[in-house]
Parts: sequence; structure tokens; C-alpha cells
Amino acid sequence: MTVGIQRSPWHRLRTQLSGCLLLGALLPYLLRVATLSTLEVIGPVQETSAGAVVAILFGVWLLRNVSPYPGVEAGGFILPAMSLSYAILLVVFLLARFDYSRITLLLGFLGSLAWLFFSHYRAQREQQLRIGLLPFGSANSRPEVAGVTWVSLGSPDIDVSGLNAVAADLRVDLPEAWERRLAEFALNGMPVLHIKHLFESLSGRVELEHLSENNFGSLAPVSAWMTLKHVIDWVAALVFGLLLLPALLVVALAVRLSSPGPVLFRQTRIGYRGKPFTVYKFRTMTVCAEPVDARSAAITRAADARVTRFGRFLRRSRIDELPQMINVLRGEMSWIGPRPEAEVLSRWYQSEIPFYLYRHIVRPGIAGWAQVVQGHVADVDEVRSKLHYDFYYIKNYSPWIDLLIVAKTIRTMLTGFGAR
Repeated sequence: MTVGIQRSPWHRLRTQLSGCLLLGALLPYLLRVATLSTLEVIGPVQETSAGAVVAILFGVWLLRNVSPYPGVEAGGFILPAMSLSYAILLVVFLLARFDYSRITLLLGFLGSLAWLFFSHYRAQREQQLRIGLLPFGSANSRPEVAGVTWVSLGSPDIDVSGLNAVAADLRVDLPEAWERRLAEFALNGMPVLHIKHLFESLSGRVELEHLSENNFGSLAPVSAWMTLKHVIDWVAALVFGLLLLPALLVVALAVRLSSPGPVLFRQTRIGYRGKPFTVYKFRTMTVCAEPVDARSAAITRAADARVTRFGRFLRRSRIDELPQMINVLRGEMSWIGPRPEAEVLSRWYQSEIPFYLYRHIVRPGIAGWAQVVQGHVADVDEVRSKLHYDFYYIKNYSPWIDLLIVAKTIRTMLTGFGAR
């Protein structure tokens, strides 16, 4: 249970429940009632709202009892917990042949998800944890994580009453006194966590010690989600492409008028399974002569003089990335995934960084975990750090982390975080 781990007000039970009940039950009920042509059909809406209350109570209870680790990983249980709870409610409605409102049910589900993701994000930002650390194995090195104070536990008899959790390298042989003490902690409700797993959840990174398997013990991501995601990507690209076509034409005209050169920027990048492909973006730089050093030319520096005034706006808002919907339709990219690197940079990083090729095991994305957490990078040391985030995304490849990236991407578009 995470009751003893998080102390942020955003993680309290009453905060989670009150927000979910407001956005997932009361607000959908009021909106649906306001659109009814006659109050004679209000019965199904009332039954649906009452069922939503039960689903919320069960979903929040389930969420708080299956999330053992604080940090990013805890957010991974929000979608499964609420989906299961609302799925059970839908099955009950169908089997009992109750009249229910589909719109009210859908709005309740989306409202509950939105609040839980928002409160989880705020809890992460405000968390202040004191975690005891056993001085054995990899736990000897204290990882720097914002909001976490590490307390060295030098003796099994030390007082741990002021701690939120105890972390240890559970893959090494611990002294018998410590093994007994850890068992006592667990029996008394004190969370005992594996230090490597804890660091990954707190930081959203997977260190490059070795190729890291996912939770199913495989290097490859779950193929079922990869296939379904590919279909969702294609449909979404087609729909958004048609809806945004007029706006994209206006942006294209503005790019053409802002500086001489083509509207679209084309560049060869390395994609899924290491195959090169041509990426499309709105041009944001002035057109220069063929560079002598292709590798340096492929790197965008901070305050790069080649970026046009209108190009800075496009980069800051990420509008320059939208033509990559073409790449999504062609099956070369996804909406969410590790950002594809220019071919010349990718070959360079591959020669300098172990396991770099592994990031190509999933389709590259228009938005990625490293991009929304770390921002734009170029130097080898920065790319090595970026790869930690890419590996975390691949290890936790699932709908929940994609939803989290979507939420962070919206924040990025509004704030311009990481743009160059």
C-alpha cells in the first residue's frame, strides 16, 4: 500500500475521492440533465451516476492497494484500476438489463481519469520523502532524486518511525539480522522496496547497467499493445490530418513567406528496427549551403542563429512537428515513442554508447518520454542521460505511460519546455 509513502495533500484519500466524485459523477450528471429534452428520461442518468459513484469508490480503493512504489510507476495503475472498475459496472448494467446513459458513463470515466492523473502529477511534484537505505550492494550509492532524503541505516536496531519506506538491494545476500528486520518492517506495514526499482519509479529512468527486461521478463515490448497502438496511431493521424488540414495550409503559407526556402524540412533519420526513413517537419531554419560538417549541422544548439523568428514560435509550440503525421500514416512513426535521431547523429551515438540500438525496438514518436522530461539534447553525455529515459519508456511500454506523455506534451506546448 502507498498510504505510508506519499504525504502530499494531493495523494490523500479525501482529495482523490472528492475530485473523482465531482468530475466523475456529479458534473457528468448535471451536464447530461441540462441537455435532456424532457425530465421523464432522467431515470437512466440517475442510475448511471449512482453506479459511477460505486465504480469510483472501488477504483480508488483498488488503486491505493496495488501501487507499491511512489513516483512515476504509481501512475501506471490509474488506467488499469479505473478501467477495471468501470468495466465491471458496465457488465452489471448489461447483465441486469438496467437502462443507463452511455454518455454519462463515458464522461464519468474520463473525468475520474483526468482527476487521478492530475492529482498524481501534483503529488509527484510536491512529494517530500524520507527513505531509509541499507548500506549493501547497489544501495551504497545514493541516487540524487528531487524530494527524497536518504537516511543511512547503519544498524538493524535503528529507529525507523520517521521514515516513509526502507530501500535495499534485495538481489544481494543480506546479513541474517537485517533479513529478520526487513521481515519485521513488512509485517508492521513499513514498505520495503528494491532500490533499483525504486529509483526507476522516482526518476523515470533506467540506468544503462545492462539491457533491462520489462515486467514480463522479456527485452521486447508487449506485442499486443504495439499492434493496437499502431492501429490507433494510423486512425488518429488520418482524422487529425483531415481536421487540421486548413490550419496546416495556413502555417505552410506563413513558413513560405517568413524566409526563402521550401515549406517542409526533410531529413533522413533512423527509425523502427534501425531502418532509415525521411522525416517531415515545417522548416524552421534558414536555408544554408551544403555544410562541411554534417554532424555539427544536424545539431540544434541553444539560441541557434539559423532558426527564423517564425521558426522559434513553431519550435516552442511544437507545431513544426505536425507534418510527421505523414510518417505516422506511412507506418514509420508513432504519436508517442523515442524521438528519432538524424542518421549521422544516430551512427555517432551508436559508436559511443552501449545498447543505443535498443531504442529502435519500438517505433519512434512525435512526442517521447525523454523529450517531455528532459528536453532537447545533442552532446553524447546528454544523449546517454536521454537514453535512460528512453529505456524506461520501453521497459514500461503501455497505454498508461503514453497517456502520461500526452499530458506532459500539452504542458510542453503551452510552456515551450525543452525547445531550441
